[in-house]
Amino acid sequence: MNYSQSGKNILIADSGATKTDWCLTHGGQIVQQFSTKGFSPVYQSEEEIAEEVRLHVYPLLKEKKVRSIHFYGTGCIPEKIPLVKNALSQSFPAETICVYSDLIAAAHSLCGHEAGIACILGTGSNSCEWNGKEIVKQISPLGFILGDEGSGASLGKQLVSDALKNQLPEGLKDAFLNEYGLTTASIIDKVYRQPFPSRFLAGLAPFLMKHLDVPHIRRIVTRSFSDFFDRNVMQYNYQKNKVNFVGSIAWHYADLLKEVAHQKNIGIGEIAQSPMPGLIRFYQPAKAGSEPPEVTH
Repeated sequence: MNYSQSGKNILIADSGATKTDWCLTHGGQIVQQFSTKGFSPVYQSEEEIAEEVRLHVYPLLKEKKVRSIHFYGTGCIPEKIPLVKNALSQSFPAETICVYSDLIAAAHSLCGHEAGIACILGTGSNSCEWNGKEIVKQISPLGFILGDEGSGASLGKQLVSDALKNQLPEGLKDAFLNEYGLTTASIIDKVYRQPFPSRFLAGLAPFLMKHLDVPHIRRIVTRSFSDFFDRNVMQYNYQKNKVNFVGSIAWHYADLLKEVAHQKNIGIGEIAQSPMPGLIRFYQPAKAGSEPPEVTH
């Protein structure tokens, strides 16, 4: 597709379960940016998403001609893509509406049209090998119970386990429980009975950051990152390609992540907190005389 046509407004969306970031661009320049509630086609119907878009997105853009929409989101698995497209099209009769997973967002943002390894380290974790046009290999993340190594949920799970099994250094267990107002019973309830246990566990990760000077805490984080590399990244062609990251955990623990990678002779490329800046670059008009970007749907 040729995005270098003058007058073409491109709407980019990066949606997580909690928040969706929207950016309208024109000729590669940012026209408008705003955020709304997150969308999850796994948990929301087409009608619910369409209503949210109609009430909270369309009014902010109704004076602007949106020619093309590129929506990236959690839960945008192949069977859910038509649902999201239909929901968007009810408010925006755009020429093009494309819906992609959050892993494609990472690949487009971090690697663009070049080969590389794209990883997500946030509430959950994910990764893939990208050839510049499409994913050529992906190790399933398996979620925080069976996988999600290196993620906030995985880090929080290990912290909670060590706290409740009395493995933390003296005083640290009480400090942890008091800081978050937790008891053994409330933790069991949040993890096993309440919805979104991964979000709860990931929300405990800042405690680890505050106490990285404690050897035991540092080992929790380095072991989790090491597992992520061993069980995911090292099954890709990491000797040839840089390994790039997006997500809050990768961003806030960047120094430690690089340290673990260096020990394994893994080359780190870009580390970004959010995919949006890279997505904006991805849809910039092609340079004069070059081919327009080819997008894999």
